[in-house]
Amino acid sequence: QVQLVESGGGLVQPGGSLRLSCTTSRSIFSGSALAWYRQAPGKERELVARISALGSTNYQDSVKGRFGVSRDLLKNTMYLQMNNLKADDTAVYYCNVVSPRGQYWGQGTQVTVSS
Repeated sequence: QVQLVESGGGLVQPGGSLRLSCTTSRSIFSGSALAWYRQAPGKERELVARISALGSTNYQDSVKGRFGVSRDLLKNTMYLQMNNLKADDTAVYYCNVVSPRGQYWGQGTQVTVSS
């Protein structure tokens, strides 16, 4: 069974930075599309950033220029660097992997942006 383990969430002041990580013990990242989603209270889960199997990236408009998605295939780890955080970024963040073997989700990590 594939398990995705997220870390790096927490409480940060507006304008601050966090880096989320998502790792697995299985070598499933290569050849897979990797993504970060988030879900704020009372809202639907939404795509934040995505990196394709070939390495191209795309972002939700609200995070362009502030967030960066990356991966380390040797470490089976993906990252979401979040800079200049805003209160509207407060949400539970989930990593997602779409591989030839199936789709997998992390358990979620809370990010709270507040002064």
